[in-house]
Amino acid sequence: MATHKQAEKRARQSLRRHERNRHFQTKLVNAIKKLRATTDKKRAEELLGPTVSVIDSTVSKNVIHKNTANRYKSRLTKFVRSLTF
Repeated sequence: MATHKQAEKRARQSLRRHERNRHFQTKLVNAIKKLRATTDKKRAEELLGPTVSVIDSTVSKNVIHKNTANRYKSRLTKFVRSLTF
């Protein structure tokens, strides 16, 4: 364990950031899963907007890289377009 004051503070900060990042990562994964589980095109189109919003918010909080976010958005849009009726 840390012995210096600054190292103790860094450990606390690291734990807080880890918890914050895990929260947003979980929120992102759940939104993507919910969209991918949909087989109805109309429902998928309704979920695409909020899912893209969640992806963009995780990028703004530096949880995921912007290129990763663009890849997610591209693949999800392609998935929604591939659904029939």
